[in-house]
Amino acid sequence: MDRPTGPPPIPWAAIPLFQSLRPAERESLRPLVRHKSYEEGDTIFREGDPALWFHFILGGRVKIVKAAPDGRDVILEIFGSGDPVGAIAAYEERDFPATAVALEASTMLSIPRQEFFSMLAANPILARGLLLGLTRRMVELTRKLAERSSRVEYRIARLFLTFADRVGRMEGNGVVIPVPLSRQEIADLVGTTQETAIRIMSRWNKDHLVLTEDTLFRIPDRKKLEDIPPGE
Repeated sequence: MDRPTGPPPIPWAAIPLFQSLRPAERESLRPLVRHKSYEEGDTIFREGDPALWFHFILGGRVKIVKAAPDGRDVILEIFGSGDPVGAIAAYEERDFPATAVALEASTMLSIPRQEFFSMLAANPILARGLLLGLTRRMVELTRKLAERSSRVEYRIARLFLTFADRVGRMEGNGVVIPVPLSRQEIADLVGTTQETAIRIMSRWNKDHLVLTEDTLFRIPDRKKLEDIPPGE
């Protein structure tokens, strides 16, 4: 006879922020945690929703999108396993400024904001880790804004180098990035037009700088991307 197995174990180690927690502290969180799976295209939260939860990605990838004046969705960021999503809004106790959508089948771990704040107050190491993560996020946003004055080819190179660091895997001497982005999505992420993204990616494919395949990108030689200058 089958026996009830109870809720699945929570893979705390998948989220760097929680690796500092003691087993008893993790166990105390279990009743509060929401562990939910999303299919590709599912909405995790919408722009304007109150940020009542801290969300963390256990597996998969999530895109942050915002509606443009012409009605289409513009991708602001893509997050992967271990990343917090919407943490700045939750920390500041304000509404989410954009919408989070599953880019692929994804699993999220979510903790109510007030209970998470109580845990931070009782665990200085955890609080420090969260603040460091939020600081890095703000530094990254500042860097992206500064890069908007650089040439588009440099911005696209930085985009792929960031993906290589976050979700890339080594294959031979190169890096494979399993993120199937369209040319429009690449353009949105770096602040350019679809036509410019098509032109640059076509040239890069021909020159074996970044190869486009059905569901991934391949970087044969990372150093060639790193050597692209920000200016003419």
